[in-house]
Amino acid sequence: MIITALRNWQPAPGELVEWRPTRAALHAAGAAAPDPDPGTFLQDNHIRGIGAAHRTAAPHTAYLAVGTEVDGVLDAAAMSRALQRFVRRHEGLRTWFTTDGITVTRHSIDSDDVAFEPRTVGNTLGGKVFREYALARFSAEALATSWPGFVLGAVAGADSFTLYYACDHALSDGASQALVLTEILDFYANENSGRALSPFTSAATGGFPDYARAEHALAHSFDESSPEIVEWVETFRRHGNTMPRFPLDLGLAPGTTAPMHAIEFDLLDATGSAAFAQICRAAGGRYLAGVLAAVAITDLEIAGRREYYGMTVVSTRGLGDFLLSQGWLCNFAPLSFVVDDRASFTELVARANEAYDRAIRLAGAPLSSVLSALLTSGADPSAVLTSPNMLSYMDFRRFPGAGTAPYERGMLFTGEGETANASMWFNRDANHLYLGCQSPSTAFAQRQLARYHAHLRTVFATVAAEGDYSIAADREVALARHHD
Repeated sequence: MIITALRNWQPAPGELVEWRPTRAALHAAGAAAPDPDPGTFLQDNHIRGIGAAHRTAAPHTAYLAVGTEVDGVLDAAAMSRALQRFVRRHEGLRTWFTTDGITVTRHSIDSDDVAFEPRTVGNTLGGKVFREYALARFSAEALATSWPGFVLGAVAGADSFTLYYACDHALSDGASQALVLTEILDFYANENSGRALSPFTSAATGGFPDYARAEHALAHSFDESSPEIVEWVETFRRHGNTMPRFPLDLGLAPGTTAPMHAIEFDLLDATGSAAFAQICRAAGGRYLAGVLAAVAITDLEIAGRREYYGMTVVSTRGLGDFLLSQGWLCNFAPLSFVVDDRASFTELVARANEAYDRAIRLAGAPLSSVLSALLTSGADPSAVLTSPNMLSYMDFRRFPGAGTAPYERGMLFTGEGETANASMWFNRDANHLYLGCQSPSTAFAQRQLARYHAHLRTVFATVAAEGDYSIAADREVALARHHD
């Protein structure tokens, strides 16, 4: 499975099939009373954002989607039953939210009322024509402000089919998307041919409402004197009371955004990635520590940043029995470490590893508690309540479907709206380490990013080929070396 841009999805022509709730299921959802269980902080904030966008008629792009190619003739009835079992297994997918702009109210449909049926809606020529159809469906239907907040569909061919799933981000995250089609297809094989379920599909999994309750309870255990909160505030203050930004000027005025352009490229092939991993271990760090060290070196040599300062995504599935749950199960944490007092990549790896260990610890503080403390400390709300430049790392070799044909053919997409950042998603699989960057589409921003990414590629390639990378003591020397 890879994370890629929607433009790279090229399904073949075929018959369009959609799975929708039965009339009885929709009636049950419509009659459902408000649920006393809360949503999470991220969910509530997201739903308020959807409401604000709806009032301005802005298109919905805050969804995640995944697609793959499956061998065999599509059995639409078996897929209906598989989807029903999948949704009944994950309580978070039986929920939706309403808001008046301030208060967010959760609703849920009973498990026994969940049922789906297939609907053939025509044929598609595939390629761009299909992508436009799918994009319109994602934007209109993968909305957590009604049930269901997700869509499932297929393009059925003579002896294979494309299967796709899209879900509002309020109900999903990257790890959930890497799990979803493997699980649905496992249920499908069981319904279609009687094949036994895999251990991960038959295992118990925690419900997302349980996670939300655990998060709220955890938030009550933190205050401004909690060590994690104190360190968050100190880190923020040490960096000018601002969220992390891309190290180079992208040419956008404060508060402005531009349409997002997806940048993708390989950093290391399978051989280089294995060598990089071994070098990181020998230097005292995990693979991600090496990624952070390479980024920090690039920030220093391209932008003159003596100290790396970034924001990363940390899984919170360990808050309970949520390893296999569908939902938005992550938190954010700052990363910072000094770079320019080290002479080489291998000297920096252990420090980057320590920084990530701190980030894991700081991610134990719920974001609601953190933001409250930052605002109380005197930070400008406009600097706190803004999207930071992010760095994320996922190893797709570690998911249950790895090695199976549908999983390896899988493509994961995100909605493509507007951005002021150039966040970086580093992803590793059996074939390569590659980078995805969601960036402003302006010509100036793209020129800046081309410079940055070229230097980053040089750092990774040098480490993998030579076993280390010498950090230039002088920025001009670094730039000159890069251009030679």
